[in-house]
Amino acid sequence: MPRVLSKAAPLSAPARLQLMWLASPALPVGGFSYSEVLESAIDSGRVSNEAQASAWLVDQLHLSLARADLAVVSKAVSAWARGDLDRVTELNRWVTQTRETSELRLQTEQMGRSLVEWLRNRSGDASPMHGDVRLAQCAALTPTPTWPVAFALAVALCLPHGAGHGQSQAISSEAVQETLLSFAFGWAENMVQAAIKAVPLGQSAGQRMLQALIDQIPDAIDHALRLSDSQRQAFTPMLAILSAQHETQYSRLFRS
Repeated sequence: MPRVLSKAAPLSAPARLQLMWLASPALPVGGFSYSEVLESAIDSGRVSNEAQASAWLVDQLHLSLARADLAVVSKAVSAWARGDLDRVTELNRWVTQTRETSELRLQTEQMGRSLVEWLRNRSGDASPMHGDVRLAQCAALTPTPTWPVAFALAVALCLPHGAGHGQSQAISSEAVQETLLSFAFGWAENMVQAAIKAVPLGQSAGQRMLQALIDQIPDAIDHALRLSDSQRQAFTPMLAILSAQHETQYSRLFRS
């Protein structure tokens, strides 16, 4: 007989504020130190002004983030919410196996570890996540928890509690969508800041670029939510080539 999941509670105001917190570039996970190949695109002459930087990031949103990390987060947050460690492990393995260069893999691993450590530091006796077995399960993922999977756990820990304490818990489609909005916006802010520093550009240009990404994020999320496991993919050849070149680039501001 199939297991009946409890009805998902709507996101509370504190949970929404937690999502805003997770989207902040100030989150101490090191996201500001990565350009995700944008720096290499600038060095090669492919990106040299605001219009080119904006077009590059919009393409990356649709061709890379939507088809891979956003799709993983959508599945992982539901898996964490219902306590499905096998599914989480499968998704984490997919992320590590599909990173196309060592720099990109190191990024997702470092940010994932840092987020788990931040969650551990917050899980004191007064924290609602104190004693939640999922935190230890995420830390134990091999070779390390990746950024999309760790982010999904952070979100699941913000939800009404139940999963991880002997009960399965559903998560509403609205909560999943808000999770992806948080993840995508955090990515967008970090990438725009990287463009401002590396092109370089002014703050007004950065705000216009952020607006262009915001306009595209809902469609990217809709696409990610429609993807089955067999349709999820990490195939961005030019990003992979430029990332490999970035590893030996003479002068660098960023780690990727």
